[in-house]
Amino acid sequence: MGFRKAPVTALKAANRLKRQELYVQHKKNKDKDRRDERMQRKKEEDRNPVLKAARLAKNKTKTLDQKRVWDDVDDDSLGAVVDVERLKRKRMEEAQAEEEAALIAPLEQDDDDEENDSMLDTDDEDDEAREVAMEKARAKRARRDNSIAPSTTSTNLDLTPSSLALKFPTLFTDIPPPAPKILVTTSLNSTLHEEAHLLTTLFPNSNYIPRSSHRYGHKYSLREICKFCIGRDYTAVVLLKEDLKKPTGMSIVHLPSGPTFHFSITNWVEGKKLPGHGNPTNHYPELLLNNFKTPLGLLTAKIFQTLFPPAPEFQGRQVITLHNQRDYIFVRRHRYVFRDKRTTEKSVVDADGEKMKGVEDIRAGLQELGPRFTLKLRRVDKGIGRAGSEGDDATQWEWKAKMEKDRKRFNL
Repeated sequence: MGFRKAPVTALKAANRLKRQELYVQHKKNKDKDRRDERMQRKKEEDRNPVLKAARLAKNKTKTLDQKRVWDDVDDDSLGAVVDVERLKRKRMEEAQAEEEAALIAPLEQDDDDEENDSMLDTDDEDDEAREVAMEKARAKRARRDNSIAPSTTSTNLDLTPSSLALKFPTLFTDIPPPAPKILVTTSLNSTLHEEAHLLTTLFPNSNYIPRSSHRYGHKYSLREICKFCIGRDYTAVVLLKEDLKKPTGMSIVHLPSGPTFHFSITNWVEGKKLPGHGNPTNHYPELLLNNFKTPLGLLTAKIFQTLFPPAPEFQGRQVITLHNQRDYIFVRRHRYVFRDKRTTEKSVVDADGEKMKGVEDIRAGLQELGPRFTLKLRRVDKGIGRAGSEGDDATQWEWKAKMEKDRKRFNL
């Protein structure tokens, strides 16, 4: 049943009241047709539930994250937009196929030789050897069982490509890194003293040193500050930038020799302005890195991992989340608590939608501590800042406006 369009006379009538009356009549008829169609569809779906399931499956909207496109290249360099996990799985499957082909080829050649030689009987040992080799290949290719509650967005830094490890040896090293010790400072003549103190509560083992704004004071550069920090066993420098007395940027320098990450900051909200906020404690927090998939994303996740101690203090029940979505990194800090499930709440379910055994009557509560803000990666320098980076590859990666021409292509 189609919708009736407004008559041409209603659009061209000279009388304004007549046009209005005809248009209202058209709207009523259109609503009536929609209602009749909806009721007719409901009757048909009640008789045949398959129709409703097909309609809902067809009308399911797709987000930009689900439409995300990747570069169809076998390249894991810093600028490539590839899913590192898929690329590694693809390479493993190709290697397994080559191994199987190498195992089967000599066995098939032996079978052909046996068929040509009518004086020899069929050798069962070769068949058994083939079965054993195939079984080993299947066992090696077999994947581990899924966890009870698998996370589809958690970042696996074990998938870091070897090219990144060679390019940034101070970040990706087998030697256990020292305990994080961070210096937080601001740009020259900055007024963000309170915001800088909030960052010292966010990053453990950090302290804030304001940069001199006196007219006769020495204006220390970023390289001079990093040189000061290297002699005092600091592992990173966080530089907070401002515009109109609001945080607009943040630079993270990994010591002793870089790299340097430059981020822009938006939507800065202090913890005391959040409704129902809590107060943070001095416990080492847990760290969640979500949805970093490309080589550049893994590099960004790694620099944030170096800012937090690897052994969190669970008695503090504090967790810091860095969630990447469409190249925006949302930074949140919460305190969690496990409590009894209320009668109006549903139980925790697994990936299949079934109730998770053992926690049917338990739910988790969250209280945001703040601050909350959003980061966007703008540039990656090889050394300490742009001035401290030398060579053709001084700027490892830099954001450009043309990168966002395709809305379905993301860099992290």
